[in-house]
Amino acid sequence: MNRNVLSRRVLAGVAIAALALAGCSSKGDTTTDPSASADASGVAALSGELKASGASFPNTYYQEVILSLKDAAPNFKVTYNSVGSGTGKKEFGSGLVDFAGTDSTVKDTDGVPAGSYLYIPTVAAPITVSYNLKGVDKLQLSPVTLAKIFQREIKTWNAPEIAADNPGVTLPATAISVAHRSDGSGTTNNFTKYLVAAAGAAWKLGSGDTVAWPADTQAGAKNTGVAQLIKAADGGIGYVDLSDAKDSGLPFVAIKNKDGQFVLPTLDGATAALAGAELKDDLTFNPLNAAGATSYPITAPTYLLVKPKYDDPKKAELVKGFVKYLLTDGAAIAAEVNYAVLPADLQAKALAQLDKVS
Repeated sequence: MNRNVLSRRVLAGVAIAALALAGCSSKGDTTTDPSASADASGVAALSGELKASGASFPNTYYQEVILSLKDAAPNFKVTYNSVGSGTGKKEFGSGLVDFAGTDSTVKDTDGVPAGSYLYIPTVAAPITVSYNLKGVDKLQLSPVTLAKIFQREIKTWNAPEIAADNPGVTLPATAISVAHRSDGSGTTNNFTKYLVAAAGAAWKLGSGDTVAWPADTQAGAKNTGVAQLIKAADGGIGYVDLSDAKDSGLPFVAIKNKDGQFVLPTLDGATAALAGAELKDDLTFNPLNAAGATSYPITAPTYLLVKPKYDDPKKAELVKGFVKYLLTDGAAIAAEVNYAVLPADLQAKALAQLDKVS
């Protein structure tokens, strides 16, 4: 990845130090309030190893936080294997990992026994609709048009429905090449849930970590694989998290939101969507198709699955220490890698949820 990791880690440290000097006194703010200490999580004294796997959607953020952990707690090693939400849930349910990342909620078929997990929300981010179309650097789509493209009911870029969404834009007769995830994916789950909510009866494929895509579409592993497929095909389109889409240099579609405004995927748009999301008792929430003129409508949450009780108390201590670090000291890194931090009230509830772990 083309990132200056060292610069970002310095920026994160400066941000945390500034918050400490300011006493973190902001009130009613919707941004994360790490703490008055540069080690809000108390992670520095921890020693041991954790293994995790799961969603690729938050992988960039998790890897950057893990990098910063090397300096904050040199005797504490965490590995996160980006294998997709579906595989992560199965590995967690089988006891192969200490915690797992997922962008979708646990279903009966996921292999995770009821009562064996808690959700810890971490960050949120836009799912971009990225494309590759020579001569077209600005594009906007309504939900119904988007649904028809991904169902292969619209097959060329100069189709009347796309032209109607883009008045004044010269669209080529290039064939559309649709890319989607090949693996069980929370990104797929949230993208298709959005289409169910926003496109209504026009979307016929349902929602889930996997869906029955048309046979003439292309499948790529993880968000990075989808981005590569889009980039390789003139006329390509697919859904990719903001961080990986930016890394790939792909342009994004402005999506028509619930208020009728065409909005590009940005962290401000994701934050606006978070503000209108309804929170459930288990701390899952749904910012998809949120109301608000500035809300980006395909904003997705992501969670960690942790055990309420670990067989080894030391393991519980390490899990709690890392996740607390992720939610506090590590949160300063989020915006630098294109993720929106949790609103302060949700962050507080996530930390309280973590206190249930033993």
